[in-house]
Amino acid sequence: MANPPKTTGKNWFKYFQYQEGRDTPADARNILLIVAALIATVTFQAGVAPPGGVWQEGLRAGKAIYASKKVAFYVFLISNTLALSSSILVIISLTITFPFRLEIVVAMVSMIVTYGSAIFAVTPGESGRFRYVLFVALGPFVFRCLIQIFRAFQTMPAYDRIVKERMQEKNLGTERVTT
Repeated sequence: MANPPKTTGKNWFKYFQYQEGRDTPADARNILLIVAALIATVTFQAGVAPPGGVWQEGLRAGKAIYASKKVAFYVFLISNTLALSSSILVIISLTITFPFRLEIVVAMVSMIVTYGSAIFAVTPGESGRFRYVLFVALGPFVFRCLIQIFRAFQTMPAYDRIVKERMQEKNLGTERVTT
């Protein structure tokens, strides 16, 4: 590995960025797995033990103290859930060809279910708003599936034929206007 630049400033930032010729895809995958695992760990813990803790006594025992600030609590829940599900998607995507991939997927799905049941348990009786959190959890997976479908559609021969026909129609239309 090359020596890092001796000066400070932007050179350090550029030096530590991914460079295709210098860094291997395996190194990039490993770094992404570490970062995604750290994000999953932090967000899972924040969900099961919400900021401020839970009420210990009274009618609200076991419910999140932070939930008394409804808007702030739901912003926290939605952001935290989005970060957790995105990091799990990255982990599953990067380990899909690994040995024991089924076990990894089962563990990740179990972790999401555990997270969902934990935040449901500490959220005070508002199951109506809770469904928004569930939709957010599905967001990264649905978005990735739509991207894959769109890419598959673009590589279909029929799609290529339709695009070529439309381009020819546009070219013919402009030739008629200019003559």
